[in-house]
Amino acid sequence: MNRKPVIGLALGSGSARGWAHIGVIRALQQAGIKPDLVCGASIGAVVGAAYALGELDRFEQWARGLTGRTVFSFMDFKLAGGMLKGERVIDFFRNRFSDRPIEALDIPFAAVATGLHSGSEVWLRTGSTADAVRASMALPGLFTPAQREGRLLVDGGLVNPVPVSLARAMGADIVIAVDLNADILGRHLRKPGANGAAKPPVEVPVDDEEAAGWLSRLQDGFAAMLPTPDPARVPTPSLLEVVLASVNIMQVRITRSRMAGDPPEVMIAPQLAHLGLMDFYRAEEAIAEGQRAAEKTLPFLQQLGLGAV
Repeated sequence: MNRKPVIGLALGSGSARGWAHIGVIRALQQAGIKPDLVCGASIGAVVGAAYALGELDRFEQWARGLTGRTVFSFMDFKLAGGMLKGERVIDFFRNRFSDRPIEALDIPFAAVATGLHSGSEVWLRTGSTADAVRASMALPGLFTPAQREGRLLVDGGLVNPVPVSLARAMGADIVIAVDLNADILGRHLRKPGANGAAKPPVEVPVDDEEAAGWLSRLQDGFAAMLPTPDPARVPTPSLLEVVLASVNIMQVRITRSRMAGDPPEVMIAPQLAHLGLMDFYRAEEAIAEGQRAAEKTLPFLQQLGLGAV
């Protein structure tokens, strides 16, 4: 008697673009496809954990309600090891959603992180779900590294941006992977304007006067420290733009290399390169694109015998 194939969902890294994972899961559910296990890197670990906890409905409602002000409220600044400590985000996750041990979740779950000192790929499959998520999302330069069992861990996207191999190790026969970085190369760098001057960065709406004023003063302060730009030179990107573009290049290259050696059965690639790092308040747009991208793959999933025919 043939056994039912084990379906694994591998959710990739991609900061605010990660809300697209919610749309992907919704599209699969509507097609009658239920993953037997889920794993994720960075924001993929966040959404994957919510799904494995059985909290995706509440989590989606919360994500759709985010505003510029609430995103700013999670920023616990610390200029040592990273711009943000990341504790406010995880404390909120613990208090708002259940934090069961990974071993006790509704479906098997795992997160991928990176050992800061060794550079090794670390699979987090036991212990606190929130702690695993915190380690997996610790983007270098933005969040401080996470401490776990005497090791410093950072973002899993540095070594395995779309963790197909982890899904295989967890027992998946069919892996549905979601790559949020396929169309991202160079998109965080500002293009020169008509006279060679850099175009202004896209403004993030912050619906709080104090927060908006703080951001404005910070930008003005940095601008005053810079020399007058030479219109004949290509404008130099900001520090954050350089970091983001560099991480994006690395993740795209790593993903392509790893997919060549261990491709998933199905790849879903939402087109959300226009979303910025902290555009978490644009959940509705990202979720809709995730659902649209997943729906395009449904005919192939049906050919594999998954879902309703």
